[in-house]
Amino acid sequence: MSYPVAFGCVSVLRPAEHRWGGLVRALVYLGPGSAELQDRPAARRTHDDDVVVEIVGTGVCGTDRKILLGRFPARPGTVLGHESVGVVRETGPQVRSVAVGDRVVVNPTLYCGWCVPCRRGATNFCRHKAGTEVGVDRDGTYAEAVTLPERFVERVPAGLPFRSAVLIEPLACVLNNVEAASVTCGDSVVVLGAGPIGMLTALVAGRLARRVIVAEQDGYRLERAREHFAHVVDVAGTDPAEALAKSWGDDRPSVVFDTTGTGLGAALRLIDDGGRVVVMGFDDAYSVPLHPLQLTNRGIRLIGAGDYRADIFPVAVDLAAELGGPRRPGSGTGTLLDRLVTHEFPLERYSEAFTALGGLVRSDGHSGDDAHGEDGEDSGAVVPRYDALKVVIRSHSGPFGDDGWPVDA
Repeated sequence: MSYPVAFGCVSVLRPAEHRWGGLVRALVYLGPGSAELQDRPAARRTHDDDVVVEIVGTGVCGTDRKILLGRFPARPGTVLGHESVGVVRETGPQVRSVAVGDRVVVNPTLYCGWCVPCRRGATNFCRHKAGTEVGVDRDGTYAEAVTLPERFVERVPAGLPFRSAVLIEPLACVLNNVEAASVTCGDSVVVLGAGPIGMLTALVAGRLARRVIVAEQDGYRLERAREHFAHVVDVAGTDPAEALAKSWGDDRPSVVFDTTGTGLGAALRLIDDGGRVVVMGFDDAYSVPLHPLQLTNRGIRLIGAGDYRADIFPVAVDLAAELGGPRRPGSGTGTLLDRLVTHEFPLERYSEAFTALGGLVRSDGHSGDDAHGEDGEDSGAVVPRYDALKVVIRSHSGPFGDDGWPVDA
Protein backbone atom coordinates (compact mmCIF):
# COMPACT_ATOMS: atom_id res chain seq x y z
CA MET A 1 0.00 0.00 0.00
CA SER A 2 1.11 3.60 -0.44
CA TYR A 3 0.35 6.92 1.17
CA PRO A 4 0.62 9.90 -1.20
CA VAL A 5 2.10 13.02 0.34
CA ALA A 6 2.09 16.44 -1.33
CA PHE A 7 5.25 18.54 -1.38
CA GLY A 8 5.22 21.56 0.92
CA CYS A 9 2.99 20.09 3.62
CA VAL A 10 3.59 17.93 6.66
CA SER A 11 3.49 14.24 5.81
CA VAL A 12 1.44 11.86 7.89
CA LEU A 13 1.94 8.11 7.62
CA ARG A 14 -1.17 6.14 8.41
CA PRO A 15 -0.77 3.27 10.85
CA ALA A 16 0.66 0.16 9.25
CA GLU A 17 2.43 -2.93 10.47
CA HIS A 18 6.18 -2.76 9.79
CA ARG A 19 8.18 -5.73 10.97
CA TRP A 20 11.75 -6.71 10.23
CA GLY A 21 11.44 -9.29 7.48
CA GLY A 22 7.94 -8.05 6.53
CA LEU A 23 7.21 -4.56 5.26
CA VAL A 24 9.37 -1.44 5.50
CA ARG A 25 8.68 2.18 4.68
CA ALA A 26 10.36 3.74 1.65
CA LEU A 27 10.20 7.03 -0.27
CA VAL A 28 9.45 6.10 -3.89
CA TYR A 29 9.93 8.31 -6.96
CA LEU A 30 6.85 8.37 -9.20
CA GLY A 31 7.93 10.96 -11.76
CA PRO A 32 8.93 14.65 -11.91
CA GLY A 33 7.42 16.48 -8.94
CA SER A 34 5.96 13.33 -7.44
CA ALA A 35 7.03 10.88 -4.72
CA GLU A 36 5.25 9.00 -1.99
CA LEU A 37 5.86 6.83 1.04
CA GLN A 38 5.09 3.20 0.34
CA ASP A 39 5.24 -0.08 2.16
CA ARG A 40 7.82 -2.23 0.40
CA PRO A 41 9.03 -5.77 1.09
CA ALA A 42 11.89 -5.74 3.58
CA ALA A 43 15.46 -5.97 2.29
CA ARG A 44 16.65 -9.56 2.08
CA ARG A 45 19.91 -11.33 1.37
CA THR A 46 19.86 -13.09 -2.00
CA HIS A 47 23.59 -13.64 -2.70
CA ASP A 48 26.38 -15.07 -0.57
CA ASP A 49 28.22 -11.72 -0.51
CA ASP A 50 25.14 -9.63 0.34
CA VAL A 51 24.93 -7.33 3.35
CA VAL A 52 21.57 -6.19 4.70
CA VAL A 53 21.90 -2.72 6.25
CA GLU A 54 19.29 -1.19 8.52
CA ILE A 55 19.42 2.47 7.48
CA VAL A 56 19.85 4.99 10.28
CA GLY A 57 19.80 8.11 8.10
CA THR A 58 20.43 9.50 4.63
CA GLY A 59 21.68 12.92 3.64
CA VAL A 60 19.59 14.86 1.14
CA CYS A 61 21.75 15.31 -1.96
CA GLY A 62 21.32 17.87 -4.72
CA THR A 63 20.77 14.91 -7.04
CA ASP A 64 17.67 13.88 -5.08
CA ARG A 65 16.21 17.34 -5.45
CA LYS A 66 17.07 17.49 -9.16
CA ILE A 67 15.33 14.15 -9.73
CA LEU A 68 12.17 15.40 -8.07
CA LEU A 69 12.33 18.62 -10.10
CA GLY A 70 12.67 16.67 -13.34
CA ARG A 71 16.21 17.93 -13.96
CA PHE A 72 18.01 14.61 -13.53
CA PRO A 73 16.78 11.33 -15.06
CA ALA A 74 15.64 8.54 -12.76
CA ARG A 75 13.48 5.44 -13.07
CA PRO A 76 9.93 5.85 -11.73
CA GLY A 77 9.21 3.33 -9.01
CA THR A 78 12.73 3.58 -7.57
CA VAL A 79 13.36 4.24 -3.89
CA LEU A 80 15.33 7.50 -3.68
CA GLY A 81 18.41 8.32 -1.57
CA HIS A 82 22.08 7.28 -1.52
CA GLU A 83 24.15 9.25 1.08
CA SER A 84 23.50 6.84 3.90
CA VAL A 85 24.81 5.15 7.01
CA GLY A 86 23.34 2.31 9.00
CA VAL A 87 23.86 -0.86 11.00
CA VAL A 88 24.52 -4.34 9.57
CA ARG A 89 21.63 -6.70 10.34
CA GLU A 90 22.47 -9.71 8.16
CA THR A 91 25.42 -10.96 6.10
CA GLY A 92 25.98 -13.69 3.55
CA PRO A 93 28.36 -16.59 4.26
CA GLN A 94 31.13 -15.09 2.09
CA VAL A 95 31.15 -11.70 3.84
CA ARG A 96 34.36 -11.06 5.82
CA SER A 97 34.86 -7.29 6.18
CA VAL A 98 31.75 -6.45 8.22
CA ALA A 99 29.65 -8.26 10.80
CA VAL A 100 26.17 -8.00 12.26
CA GLY A 101 26.00 -4.96 14.52
CA ASP A 102 28.71 -2.97 12.74
CA ARG A 103 28.08 0.68 11.93
CA VAL A 104 28.62 1.14 8.20
CA VAL A 105 28.47 3.68 5.38
CA VAL A 106 27.08 2.82 1.96
CA ASN A 107 29.17 3.39 -1.17
CA PRO A 108 26.41 3.96 -3.75
CA THR A 109 28.74 4.11 -6.79
CA LEU A 110 28.40 0.52 -7.92
CA TYR A 111 30.59 -1.03 -10.61
CA CYS A 112 30.94 -4.46 -12.23
CA GLY A 113 34.71 -4.92 -11.77
CA TRP A 114 35.29 -6.75 -15.06
CA CYS A 115 34.65 -4.31 -17.94
CA VAL A 116 37.62 -2.55 -19.57
CA PRO A 117 37.40 0.70 -17.52
CA CYS A 118 36.96 -1.24 -14.26
CA ARG A 119 39.96 -3.48 -14.99
CA ARG A 120 42.17 -0.44 -15.52
CA GLY A 121 40.97 1.10 -12.23
CA ALA A 122 38.42 3.55 -13.67
CA THR A 123 35.48 2.03 -11.80
CA ASN A 124 33.75 5.42 -11.95
CA PHE A 125 33.33 4.87 -15.69
CA CYS A 126 32.03 1.31 -15.47
CA ARG A 127 30.22 0.38 -18.68
CA HIS A 128 27.51 -1.53 -16.86
CA LYS A 129 25.93 1.26 -14.83
CA ALA A 130 22.39 0.66 -16.02
CA GLY A 131 20.29 -0.57 -13.12
CA THR A 132 23.09 -0.06 -10.59
CA GLU A 133 22.74 3.66 -9.70
CA VAL A 134 21.56 3.57 -6.08
CA GLY A 135 18.64 5.94 -5.61
CA VAL A 136 18.37 6.59 -9.37
CA ASP A 137 17.54 3.33 -11.14
CA ARG A 138 18.24 0.90 -8.28
CA ASP A 139 16.37 1.13 -4.97
CA GLY A 140 18.06 3.56 -2.61
CA THR A 141 18.21 4.40 1.06
CA TYR A 142 15.25 6.63 1.93
CA ALA A 143 14.01 3.40 3.42
CA GLU A 144 14.34 1.35 6.56
CA ALA A 145 16.81 -1.11 5.03
CA VAL A 146 18.81 -1.86 1.89
CA THR A 147 20.78 -4.83 0.54
CA LEU A 148 24.15 -4.35 -1.18
CA PRO A 149 27.18 -6.47 -2.09
CA GLU A 150 29.89 -6.45 0.58
CA ARG A 151 32.35 -4.33 -1.43
CA PHE A 152 29.93 -1.39 -1.34
CA VAL A 153 29.64 -1.31 2.44
CA GLU A 154 32.45 0.20 4.56
CA ARG A 155 32.79 0.02 8.33
CA VAL A 156 32.51 3.42 10.04
CA PRO A 157 35.55 4.27 12.21
CA ALA A 158 35.04 3.79 15.94
CA GLY A 159 33.87 6.91 17.74
CA LEU A 160 32.73 8.76 14.60
CA PRO A 161 29.43 10.55 15.33
CA PHE A 162 26.44 9.93 13.10
CA ARG A 163 26.43 13.46 11.66
CA SER A 164 30.05 13.14 10.56
CA ALA A 165 29.56 9.63 9.18
CA VAL A 166 26.64 10.68 6.97
CA LEU A 167 28.98 13.13 5.19
CA ILE A 168 31.44 10.44 4.07
CA GLU A 169 29.83 9.97 0.65
CA PRO A 170 29.77 13.72 -0.17
CA LEU A 171 33.36 13.90 1.07
CA ALA A 172 34.31 11.21 -1.47
CA CYS A 173 32.78 13.35 -4.23
CA VAL A 174 34.83 16.33 -3.08
CA LEU A 175 38.08 14.36 -2.83
CA ASN A 176 37.58 13.13 -6.38
CA ASN A 177 37.25 16.66 -7.73
CA VAL A 178 40.05 18.18 -5.67
CA GLU A 179 42.35 15.39 -6.82
CA ALA A 180 41.33 16.02 -10.43
CA ALA A 181 42.36 19.68 -10.02
CA SER A 182 45.82 18.71 -8.71
CA VAL A 183 45.66 21.45 -6.07
CA THR A 184 49.06 22.36 -4.57
CA CYS A 185 50.40 24.71 -1.92
CA GLY A 186 51.01 27.33 -4.59
CA ASP A 187 47.40 27.55 -5.69
CA SER A 188 44.84 30.23 -4.96
CA VAL A 189 41.36 28.72 -5.02
CA VAL A 190 37.82 30.07 -5.44
CA VAL A 191 34.82 27.90 -4.56
CA LEU A 192 31.55 29.02 -6.11
CA GLY A 193 28.74 28.00 -3.77
CA ALA A 194 28.61 27.55 0.01
CA GLY A 195 26.22 24.65 0.24
CA PRO A 196 27.41 21.38 1.80
CA ILE A 197 29.50 20.40 -1.24
CA GLY A 198 30.97 23.90 -1.52
CA MET A 199 31.86 23.97 2.18
CA LEU A 200 33.48 20.54 2.01
CA THR A 201 35.39 21.56 -1.12
CA ALA A 202 36.71 24.66 0.63
CA LEU A 203 37.68 22.55 3.64
CA VAL A 204 39.60 19.95 1.61
CA ALA A 205 41.18 22.44 -0.80
CA GLY A 206 42.18 24.59 2.18
CA ARG A 207 44.36 21.76 3.46
CA LEU A 208 46.41 22.01 0.25
CA ALA A 209 46.19 25.53 -1.21
CA ARG A 210 47.68 28.78 0.08
CA ARG A 211 44.34 30.59 0.04
CA VAL A 212 40.66 29.74 -0.50
CA ILE A 213 37.79 32.14 -1.12
CA VAL A 214 34.15 31.02 -0.92
CA ALA A 215 31.49 32.85 -2.96
CA GLU A 216 27.77 32.64 -2.15
CA GLN A 217 24.64 34.73 -2.58
CA ASP A 218 22.21 33.18 -0.07
CA GLY A 219 22.19 34.97 3.29
CA TYR A 220 21.84 31.86 5.44
CA ARG A 221 24.69 30.05 3.70
CA LEU A 222 26.89 33.15 3.79
CA GLU A 223 26.48 33.33 7.55
CA ARG A 224 27.33 29.67 7.98
CA ALA A 225 30.37 29.92 5.69
CA ARG A 226 31.74 32.89 7.61
CA GLU A 227 31.70 30.79 10.77
CA HIS A 228 34.30 28.47 9.24
CA PHE A 229 36.29 30.32 6.58
CA ALA A 230 38.30 33.55 6.64
CA HIS A 231 37.57 34.62 3.06
CA VAL A 232 33.88 34.64 2.11
CA VAL A 233 32.38 36.92 -0.55
CA ASP A 234 28.72 37.91 -0.96
CA VAL A 235 27.86 37.75 -4.68
CA ALA A 236 24.12 38.41 -4.34
CA GLY A 237 22.75 40.64 -7.09
CA THR A 238 26.05 40.98 -8.90
CA ASP A 239 28.32 39.21 -11.34
CA PRO A 240 30.32 36.75 -9.21
CA ALA A 241 33.42 37.38 -11.32
CA GLU A 242 33.24 41.15 -10.68
CA ALA A 243 32.54 40.75 -6.95
CA LEU A 244 35.41 38.32 -6.52
CA ALA A 245 37.80 40.45 -8.59
CA LYS A 246 37.24 43.32 -6.14
CA SER A 247 38.21 41.07 -3.24
CA TRP A 248 41.02 39.30 -5.05
CA GLY A 249 42.70 42.24 -6.76
CA ASP A 250 45.35 41.45 -9.36
CA ASP A 251 46.03 38.00 -7.91
CA ARG A 252 43.51 35.92 -9.82
CA PRO A 253 42.71 32.34 -8.77
CA SER A 254 44.58 29.47 -10.34
CA VAL A 255 41.76 27.03 -9.54
CA VAL A 256 37.98 27.61 -9.53
CA PHE A 257 35.52 24.95 -8.35
CA ASP A 258 31.97 25.50 -9.55
CA THR A 259 29.82 23.55 -7.10
CA THR A 260 26.65 25.28 -8.29
CA GLY A 261 26.11 23.82 -11.73
CA THR A 262 25.45 27.30 -13.12
CA GLY A 263 28.74 29.09 -12.51
CA LEU A 264 30.89 28.04 -15.46
CA GLY A 265 30.56 31.39 -17.21
CA ALA A 266 31.68 33.27 -14.11
CA ALA A 267 34.48 30.77 -13.50
CA LEU A 268 35.90 31.28 -17.01
CA ARG A 269 35.84 35.07 -16.56
CA LEU A 270 37.51 34.77 -13.18
CA ILE A 271 40.24 32.16 -13.72
CA ASP A 272 43.87 33.18 -14.22
CA ASP A 273 45.78 32.28 -17.38
CA GLY A 274 46.96 28.69 -17.15
CA GLY A 275 44.37 27.93 -14.49
CA ARG A 276 41.98 25.02 -13.94
CA VAL A 277 38.19 25.20 -13.78
CA VAL A 278 36.49 22.20 -12.20
CA VAL A 279 32.79 21.71 -12.95
CA MET A 280 31.23 19.91 -9.99
CA GLY A 281 27.59 20.91 -9.78
CA PHE A 282 25.04 20.19 -12.48
CA ASP A 283 21.86 21.68 -13.85
CA ASP A 284 20.48 20.20 -17.04
CA ALA A 285 18.70 23.49 -17.84
CA TYR A 286 21.91 25.55 -17.74
CA SER A 287 24.15 26.23 -20.71
CA VAL A 288 26.91 28.71 -21.46
CA PRO A 289 28.62 29.75 -24.73
CA LEU A 290 32.10 28.28 -24.88
CA HIS A 291 34.78 29.72 -27.16
CA PRO A 292 37.61 27.18 -27.64
CA LEU A 293 40.05 29.98 -28.45
CA GLN A 294 39.61 31.27 -24.90
CA LEU A 295 40.85 27.94 -23.58
CA THR A 296 43.72 27.50 -26.03
CA ASN A 297 45.09 31.05 -25.94
CA ARG A 298 44.88 31.35 -22.17
CA GLY A 299 45.91 27.78 -21.40
CA ILE A 300 42.78 27.12 -19.33
CA ARG A 301 41.99 23.53 -18.42
CA LEU A 302 38.31 22.69 -18.06
CA ILE A 303 37.88 19.61 -15.85
CA GLY A 304 35.00 17.24 -15.22
CA ALA A 305 35.93 14.50 -12.78
CA GLY A 306 32.90 12.22 -13.05
CA ASP A 307 31.99 9.90 -10.17
CA TYR A 308 34.66 8.93 -7.66
CA ARG A 309 36.71 5.76 -8.14
CA ALA A 310 36.42 2.83 -5.77
CA ASP A 311 39.82 3.60 -4.18
CA ILE A 312 38.72 7.11 -3.15
CA PHE A 313 35.87 5.98 -0.90
CA PRO A 314 38.08 4.44 1.82
CA VAL A 315 40.15 7.65 1.80
CA ALA A 316 36.95 9.60 2.48
CA VAL A 317 36.22 7.29 5.41
CA ASP A 318 39.67 7.95 6.88
CA LEU A 319 39.44 11.71 6.32
CA ALA A 320 36.02 11.85 7.98
CA ALA A 321 37.54 10.11 11.00
CA GLU A 322 40.22 12.81 11.15
CA LEU A 323 37.88 15.75 10.57
CA GLY A 324 34.87 14.54 12.52
CA GLY A 325 36.23 12.20 15.17
CA PRO A 326 36.42 12.78 18.92
CA ARG A 327 37.91 16.17 19.79
CA ARG A 328 40.99 16.63 21.93
CA PRO A 329 40.41 18.11 25.42
CA GLY A 330 40.24 21.89 25.25
CA SER A 331 39.74 22.00 21.47
CA GLY A 332 36.16 23.28 21.62
CA THR A 333 32.86 21.60 20.82
CA GLY A 334 31.73 20.23 17.52
CA THR A 335 33.53 19.92 14.20
CA LEU A 336 32.82 21.40 10.80
CA LEU A 337 31.45 18.04 9.69
CA ASP A 338 29.07 17.91 12.65
CA ARG A 339 27.91 21.48 12.12
CA LEU A 340 27.30 21.05 8.40
CA VAL A 341 24.33 18.87 9.32
CA THR A 342 21.87 21.48 10.52
CA HIS A 343 18.52 19.67 10.29
CA GLU A 344 17.16 16.16 10.71
CA PHE A 345 13.69 14.89 9.84
CA PRO A 346 12.03 11.49 10.21
CA LEU A 347 11.23 9.69 6.97
CA GLU A 348 7.51 10.48 7.12
CA ARG A 349 8.33 14.23 7.17
CA TYR A 350 10.48 14.12 4.03
CA SER A 351 8.58 17.01 2.42
CA GLU A 352 9.76 19.33 5.21
CA ALA A 353 13.33 18.24 4.55
CA PHE A 354 13.11 19.34 0.93
CA THR A 355 11.36 22.57 1.90
CA ALA A 356 14.33 23.49 4.09
CA LEU A 357 16.52 23.22 0.99
CA GLY A 358 14.52 25.68 -1.09
CA GLY A 359 11.43 23.59 -1.73
CA LEU A 360 10.21 21.79 -4.80
CA VAL A 361 7.51 24.18 -5.99
CA ARG A 362 8.13 27.60 -7.51
CA SER A 363 6.25 30.67 -6.32
CA ASP A 364 4.22 30.59 -9.58
CA GLY A 365 2.94 27.16 -8.58
CA HIS A 366 4.97 25.21 -11.12
CA SER A 367 7.51 22.61 -10.19
CA GLY A 368 10.83 24.31 -10.75
CA ASP A 369 14.34 25.03 -9.58
CA ASP A 370 16.53 27.87 -8.48
CA ALA A 371 18.85 27.39 -11.47
CA HIS A 372 21.69 27.11 -8.99
CA GLY A 373 22.58 23.46 -9.03
CA GLU A 374 23.12 22.86 -5.35
CA ASP A 375 24.47 26.20 -4.28
CA GLY A 376 24.75 28.74 -6.94
CA GLU A 377 24.60 31.58 -9.32
CA ASP A 378 21.31 33.10 -10.44
CA SER A 379 20.48 32.50 -14.09
CA GLY A 380 17.12 34.24 -14.11
CA ALA A 381 14.90 31.70 -12.36
CA VAL A 382 13.27 31.97 -8.97
CA VAL A 383 15.96 32.13 -6.28
CA PRO A 384 15.18 30.00 -3.22
CA ARG A 385 15.79 30.95 0.37
CA TYR A 386 17.69 28.25 2.16
CA ASP A 387 16.97 27.43 5.79
CA ALA A 388 19.53 24.65 6.17
CA LEU A 389 22.91 23.35 5.07
CA LYS A 390 22.96 19.57 5.16
CA VAL A 391 19.61 17.96 5.83
CA VAL A 392 19.33 14.34 6.92
CA ILE A 393 16.27 12.12 6.67
CA ARG A 394 16.27 9.50 9.42
CA SER A 395 14.81 6.10 8.65
CA HIS A 396 15.44 4.76 12.16
CA SER A 397 13.01 5.88 14.87
CA GLY A 398 15.53 5.69 17.73
CA PRO A 399 16.18 6.11 20.57
CA PHE A 400 19.57 7.69 19.84
CA GLY A 401 22.66 8.23 21.94
CA ASP A 402 24.69 11.42 22.29
CA ASP A 403 26.64 10.46 19.15
CA GLY A 404 23.47 10.31 17.07
CA TRP A 405 23.56 6.55 16.55
CA PRO A 406 20.82 4.22 17.82
CA VAL A 407 21.54 3.21 21.40
CA ASP A 408 21.63 -0.47 20.41
CA ALA A 409 24.18 0.11 17.61
